[in-house]
Amino acid sequence: MAARIRTAQSSGDVTKPARKAAKKATPAKKAAVAKKTSSAKKATPTKAASAKAAPKPVRSRLSADDRAEFTALITTELARVRAEYDSSMAALDDLKKAGQDSAGDDVADAGAKTFEREHEMSLANNRLDLIAQMERALRRVEEGSYGVCESCGKMIPKARLKAFPQATLCVECKSREERR
Repeated sequence: MAARIRTAQSSGDVTKPARKAAKKATPAKKAAVAKKTSSAKKATPTKAASAKAAPKPVRSRLSADDRAEFTALITTELARVRAEYDSSMAALDDLKKAGQDSAGDDVADAGAKTFEREHEMSLANNRLDLIAQMERALRRVEEGSYGVCESCGKMIPKARLKAFPQATLCVECKSREERR
């Protein structure tokens, strides 16, 4: 019996509470403990089972005209945001160059320059995030999944897509996400 427990301990099959119970238990209780540990092993899904359970990608029900309209809208907005990003990066470069010549600046001037630089970096990062979202929306149009909520699989209303073309969640799922 001790050899069986040591073998189970070394293989990691039995948890500590189960091992302690197995040492003290009568043969009937040992069988119950062994049954519990073996049923726990059976309950964990295998990789093949979890791969089968993956949901099918939902196809968009937008018409070809709607897809073309949203592609044009996203492309136009993407060009605008990229231009803003480029101007932010140019302004950031100018601020960095101006910051190198800080001879004679007092603490307030140095703080103001640092604030402006940090503000421009924040704006540039936000625009970069928007660019990534829009590029992802264009990929979703190409894949045929644009306009479908990634959370619930329902269609996102056209009014929401016109207001925020890179939306990936319907109004209900987005409000639920924001409450968390």
